[in-house]
Amino acid sequence: MTPSAASSGPGAPGLDIPAVSVTPGDIATTTLTVRNDSDIVEAYDLKVVGDGAEWTTVEPERLSLYPGTSETVTLRLAPPRSPETRAGELPLGVRILPNEQPESVKVLETVVRVGAFHELRTDLSPRRRRGWLRGRYLLAVRNQGNTPVQVGFTPGQAGEELRFAFTPAEPALEPGESKELRLRVRTGSPVWFGDPVVWPFTVDSRETGEPEQTEDRAEEPHAAPTLDAEFVQIPVFPKWLLLLLAALLALLIAWFTLVRPAVRSAAEEAATQAVQPRPIPTESGSDGSSPGPGRPSGGSSQKPGTGGGAGGGDDGSTGTDDGTATGGGRQSSATIDLRSGAGQSRTGTYTVPEKTVFGITDIVVANFQGDEGVMTITFGDRKITTIALETFRNQDYHWVTPIRIGAKDTVTIDVTCTKPGTPATGQQARECHEVVNVSGALKSTE
Repeated sequence: MTPSAASSGPGAPGLDIPAVSVTPGDIATTTLTVRNDSDIVEAYDLKVVGDGAEWTTVEPERLSLYPGTSETVTLRLAPPRSPETRAGELPLGVRILPNEQPESVKVLETVVRVGAFHELRTDLSPRRRRGWLRGRYLLAVRNQGNTPVQVGFTPGQAGEELRFAFTPAEPALEPGESKELRLRVRTGSPVWFGDPVVWPFTVDSRETGEPEQTEDRAEEPHAAPTLDAEFVQIPVFPKWLLLLLAALLALLIAWFTLVRPAVRSAAEEAATQAVQPRPIPTESGSDGSSPGPGRPSGGSSQKPGTGGGAGGGDDGSTGTDDGTATGGGRQSSATIDLRSGAGQSRTGTYTVPEKTVFGITDIVVANFQGDEGVMTITFGDRKITTIALETFRNQDYHWVTPIRIGAKDTVTIDVTCTKPGTPATGQQARECHEVVNVSGALKSTE
């Protein structure tokens, strides 16, 4: 009452079931014939055993045969496409258990040849890196195939301005194993000024070594999808520094071409007036008498240092109301400190105290962050100047003749902040910050 087995296809010698080949992810089938040689009706339970039992099924799993009859069953092999399904030969068996005579159980064996498949999975992070000359990336590679491989990498860049280095160069990976590599990208020369330069590049991953020979064909080395990335080369010096150097050069040219000649001309004129000879007094005094012994020529009997008239002195200076002469008022200064956010317009003021007149002779404007925007300076109802913030860091104005502002009038600055600048700390400010200092003589009107 023992069952007999046969295969519908060719098999290896000495095996009850012929060997079968299957590639992970595909399905292969083979057949097995069970015959009842006993003289009673027998039922048989069929079960797959062995390393590939979890992905092999037998259809049907139970047979009932009359004496002398047989039936063919199908073995369906469907190994998953996974690194756990290793390539090579695996033993596989089918246990046939008679229900009436369990002592006659029999296991039919065969060999399953699992084919090799290749699959690489790669990832590059970050995909965009910024730097002056070089950038560093992390390249992760995983062997999703079922055979050991050695992986190589090929970078690509259109103009070949970049140089690449992989560490390690060609790692070996077992099925299901992952490794991380360091990729270093370097340019040939720095960018001193201007806008950042974007260098796009690609990284191709492939299996290296000799192609693996299979029964059907010579399998080519597997290549992973191409990875795209960028290296953004930033300039060594920021753009605002170039603007500042241009502004300083313009100021230097203006000094040598306009201001310095004017100052030299004024100094030469003052020196010429200082060396001019004084008028020689006449021999007779103002009353027509000749000067006597011990009496100074010119007939003046006043002592040096005393005033010859109201508000006058020997040097000819007078106490005017402009506050610039001795006794004309006390020196005073005021500071307006104004902060404004990007896109905002703010106003800062200084109000002249009651019963006073402020004669302004100097203004110092500070834009130490390098903000961008517009500033307007007004004395009372009189607009003094409107300047662009990005054209200077520190600016000063001076007047020989003071600009008078009456009591309760204001010194006003109106600032429109377009973009906060970057101070010496190197971190961009959150808001614009301007400081204006006005100084001059503050004189009481009482």
